[in-house]
Amino acid sequence: MSSGTPVGGVRHLRTPTSGTVDAVADTLNQLIDELGSEGLGDTDPAVGVAIPSIVQRGVARSAANMDDSWIGLDVQGYLRERLGRPVCVVNDADAAGMAEVQYGVGKDKHGVILVLTLGTGIGSALIVDGKLVPNLELGHLEIDGFKAESRASAIARENEFLSWMEYAERLQKYLSHVEFLFSPDLVIIGGGISACSNEYLPLVTTRPGHAGQLGKLCGRRGRCLTSNEQLAQSFQQTQSEGRGGTPPQRLQHSGCCQRVL
Repeated sequence: MSSGTPVGGVRHLRTPTSGTVDAVADTLNQLIDELGSEGLGDTDPAVGVAIPSIVQRGVARSAANMDDSWIGLDVQGYLRERLGRPVCVVNDADAAGMAEVQYGVGKDKHGVILVLTLGTGIGSALIVDGKLVPNLELGHLEIDGFKAESRASAIARENEFLSWMEYAERLQKYLSHVEFLFSPDLVIIGGGISACSNEYLPLVTTRPGHAGQLGKLCGRRGRCLTSNEQLAQSFQQTQSEGRGGTPPQRLQHSGCCQRVL
């Protein structure tokens, strides 16, 4: 966990079509069995799980882009029983955010750091002087009468066949709004669209920006962070201290389970 370096290849399993908790648990068991057969599951049996939901002490409080059967479920307790090992469950964007400040462009940065993940929706994580403010859900902000992620997510660009210039205009409006609300010292952009950062970041002019470090590894490392007991506790931290920081150096870019050192 000290370096965040992957020790094995990435293993992808398709999310079950039904999206139910039982089906996902079956898939996780399959994944763990496959990793175990490669000798990667012997030293640390803990599992970090990141889901697109508000998560409070392991309980899912919403269901963005997943089955409603998750809502109200103690996902952490349920998966602990189903998988037979320690489990920590967190919001997916929170996992990515904590990984970025632990290992990526947010490392050793102070003040207010905002991490945005652009994919099926818009995930968001706010870290203030190293402390996570969980479950921010800034993708659900309303802009021009629309939910922001319905207009500025990566999937919205694909579904509406937007050019990069058209997409950048929408993203600019969203970024300007969240920057006004939170005055972050650093904004890191990742998610499913991370591989195409050169197509849209140069078109966003709110703040100067440059590429991040983690890319798609961000979410993977975040999930592995949650499986470490000490770091898992930091995901449940609801307090933040101060809003000081260094001068803005905004709009850095960041980039699904895999073992991490």
